[in-house]
Amino acid sequence: MRVLVGITGGIAAYKAAEIVREFTELGNDVRVVATPNALRFIGAATLEALSHNAVSSELYSDIPEVKHVEMAQWADVILVAPATASFLARTVAGLADDLLGNILLAATAPIVIAPAMHTEMWLNSATVANISTLRSRGYTVIDPSVGRLTGADTGVGRLPETAQLVEATLATLEFQDLAGKNVLVVAGGTREYIDPVRYLGNKSSGKQGIALVTEAKARGAKVTLIAANFDFSASDVVTYRVETTAELISTIDGLSTAFDFVIMPAAVSDFRSEVLSTTKLKKNDSSRMSLELIQNPDVIAEISKVGKARNNSLKVVGFAAETATGIELTQLAKSKLDKKGLDLIVANDVSNGAAFDSDTNSVLILGASISEEVNGSKREIAGAIFDQLLKLP
Repeated sequence: MRVLVGITGGIAAYKAAEIVREFTELGNDVRVVATPNALRFIGAATLEALSHNAVSSELYSDIPEVKHVEMAQWADVILVAPATASFLARTVAGLADDLLGNILLAATAPIVIAPAMHTEMWLNSATVANISTLRSRGYTVIDPSVGRLTGADTGVGRLPETAQLVEATLATLEFQDLAGKNVLVVAGGTREYIDPVRYLGNKSSGKQGIALVTEAKARGAKVTLIAANFDFSASDVVTYRVETTAELISTIDGLSTAFDFVIMPAAVSDFRSEVLSTTKLKKNDSSRMSLELIQNPDVIAEISKVGKARNNSLKVVGFAAETATGIELTQLAKSKLDKKGLDLIVANDVSNGAAFDSDTNSVLILGASISEEVNGSKREIAGAIFDQLLKLP
């Protein structure tokens, strides 16, 4: 996807570096147009290093290329972040006194604007009217966040977080092929306590789950997330936080929503301590300690069995983290696919801790008649999973 990032001259311009990097890491072709005032806050060299493209700023450069038309036609989507109050006013008036203004007038691609300014400026009647006008013309305007501003003051006017801006921008191009669908994502890693302070756990970070939630939202789904030992917050996602496998099972049993898709990248503990000490276990004269472990229920297999008995159109996706590659990985994944009654299974090699707490992965997606290898960001993997789900009968 071709993403044009416009940067105007506000203090929040320094955050544009993170925005450009995020778009690039998601596999997009990114070009940056910075106003001359923006370059007072952030250097072109930084933006060029992160976007892998030259930064454009001057209207009267490369005249034979008619740059403002070429860039407007090139872009699949345009994000202006941060957008100053002055930029908003000039855009409403249709002024084109710099390269970015000319590009916006020539563009037919979706345009997303992320204002950032002090609270008083954001609430000024002129700014309020300008925002209303831009929205009426089809621009997507993302309201600023509440937080610490440039000085000692705090209030509305802060540039939203990078993930929100990137998600909102890409969503303008997403097909809403999950509209009307209810999706349950179960992610993270459960913990099994052996005493009040110690537990058996795993390295799952929940990042693949967050990518699945983000992708599902962008494609129009209603999303419920069960987060095992990681933080996530979004006003439009029903989120439950759990620690142990028992809490996870209890939460799932208490859900009343009829889901279309259940996707479970969670690393659920296979075993738990048979006895949970009510006091902290102490060292003794022996150099050894023995724990008796008992097996936890197979959560994804139970979801598939019980869920499909209630709703035969339910599709269930499991994950298989293995220390295997090639044919062995495929065979292990296929065995779990069949044994657990899954529609899809996503398998990957986690030897030496690979993929845990990483933003990228390499996976094999398997189904009864599906076999696809995907290498890339976890958001790209999430997209491939939903693409395959929608192909299932």
